[in-house]
Formats: sequence, C-alpha cells, structure tokens
Amino acid sequence: MGDRSTQEDQTGATTRRAQGEFVRGVSGFRHAIGDPGFPPEPGRYHLFVALNCPWCHRVTLARNVLGLQDSITMDVAFPNRTDKNDPDGPNNWQFAPDKVASLTGSTLPECTGETATGQGFRLVKQIYEAEGATERSVPILYDKQQQRIVNNESAEIIRMLGEHAQALGGDGGVDLYPVDARPEVDVLNEQIYVSINNGAYKAGFSSDQTVYASAYAAYFHTLDELEHRLSDGRPYLTGDRFTEADLRLFPTLYRHDPVYYLRMKLNGAKILDYPHLWRWLCRVHALPGVADSCSLVHCRQGYFGRSWNGVVPLGPEKPMPYPQAYDHPELALDA
Repeated sequence: MGDRSTQEDQTGATTRRAQGEFVRGVSGFRHAIGDPGFPPEPGRYHLFVALNCPWCHRVTLARNVLGLQDSITMDVAFPNRTDKNDPDGPNNWQFAPDKVASLTGSTLPECTGETATGQGFRLVKQIYEAEGATERSVPILYDKQQQRIVNNESAEIIRMLGEHAQALGGDGGVDLYPVDARPEVDVLNEQIYVSINNGAYKAGFSSDQTVYASAYAAYFHTLDELEHRLSDGRPYLTGDRFTEADLRLFPTLYRHDPVYYLRMKLNGAKILDYPHLWRWLCRVHALPGVADSCSLVHCRQGYFGRSWNGVVPLGPEKPMPYPQAYDHPELALDA
C-alpha cells in the first residue's frame, strides 16, 4: 500500500472513482537528492510550483523556512489550468505571467515563465513529455544540470530538502525531522495527511454524499484532536520545535477559512472557532519566510476560478480580511 502519509492507497481506485470518490494518483518520479547523480549542491536544483496548490505549498514552505530561496530557483504557474479552448486541451498547468486573473483584473506578479529547462515550455506537461512521461502534476523538483526531473512527490521533496539543507545552501537553523521526535512526527504526518490534507479533497471533490460525509466527519474530528493537543500551551504540534508535522498541517489550515469552508464544503466551523489552532496558525504564519510562501489571491483564483461559473468570492471580510487576520492571534476568543 505504501506510506499513507505520502500517497493514497490505490486499491480499487478505478471503481472507487466511478462511485464518486476522489482518489489521488501516485507520483511517478521518486529519485532523491543524495542519490548517485543527484548531489546536494547550491544552485543546481529548481522547483516548479503553483501557489494555490497545497502540495506545492509544502515545498515552498520548506524552501523558505530552511533558507533556500537563493540557492533553489523556482517558477510559478498561473493558478488556473488551461480550459477546453486551449490548443493543448484542458486541465494543464500553464506558465502564463501575462495572463489576467479574473479576481484582480490584472496579471499576478508571482507568476513566471518556465526558466529551468532551456526550452521555455508553456505547459508543465511538456516538462514531463521531455522525459517520456504523461504526468501533469506540480510540484516538480528539477535538476538543471542534468535537465532531469528528480522527484514530484511533495512529502519526499520536503524531507530531502530538510536532510540536505546546509549542503544545498540553506541556513541550517531549522531541523524539520529531529531524530528524537521522529516517531511522534510520523504519527502526526499520517493523521494529518489522511484526515486533513487529503481529507479536504475527499470532502470537496467526491460526488458521493456518504463519502463526503465520512471525510467531513474525519476532518473535524481531527481538528478537535489537534485543538486538544495544543491546549496544554505548547507552541507547536510536538512541543517547542517547528517540525515537518507543523509544516504539513499549515497549508490546509491556511486555506480553510477563506477557501475550503466554501469550496470544499467544510463549513462545520472555521479555524477561527478553534482558539488554540488559530493561535498556532498565526504563530506559524509569523515565522520568517512563511507569509511569503503562498498567496491567498492565487488560492482564491485557483479554487473558485475553476468552479462551475468561475466567479471568485470576495470574502470573508469579518472579523478581518485574510491573510491580514493571520497577524492577529487575539481574534480567537476562548469559550
């Protein structure tokens, strides 16, 4: 079955999809920095990401908190994929820095062209096609020297960035997977992936009411458990240190109030209704590099821009617009 905190069980996937369940596919490129041919060197590696994608957000978070912004280059896709009118068909991530976002009426300054392959590809799928693959997903960790994809599984990318951070040119100040905390981090990673990270997609993109209801219940049950875990005053999930477990939880909770509450039909409560989780969210958001690792404009545009009519909700505005709200831990009041 594989590590459930890395990938989803594929047993009966075709049948499950036909019955309305969202089943995430398996990433096909699984090399690692440190393998023969992929030495940890500053300036060698590149990331292809979309800022609205929570799996990419894990990777941009790791890049920033590990101080790798200057030594690992990065291209950012437009948050909406191609539509049926595109000459290459729909559902392709695209590098389109000149494309106008419907939410803002302007281009998005974070978006870039494709700069790593030397080919100036327009579509992410072309990066895969150059290696004979048919995948289309982001994130991609790419070796600019060999012109090869290293890995496209976000959980493995953040692990290898953490393991080789100093050799890659990072500041060495954060250990995302400390030896003494690994058993606890592993348990949390499993719980967070199944019920929160992937669970949000199970709820939002499954077309079967029973599957949705099960995912919804697991999501909020896990939020309750994590709220209780933080109720003893610990700043992070395992105690005093920010670890991989915190990093993997953050992208989903960052999106919950302004996006997932509506788009993923997770309207049981907002994170603002969980005072300990809210203060944790604000605490992580305040860490160096974290606020710059994502964009709620990209998230809103990406999730709602591909919904049935393409109109992007403008709120929430109360008690404060997001992401400004994440600078205000005091907004969450204890019951």
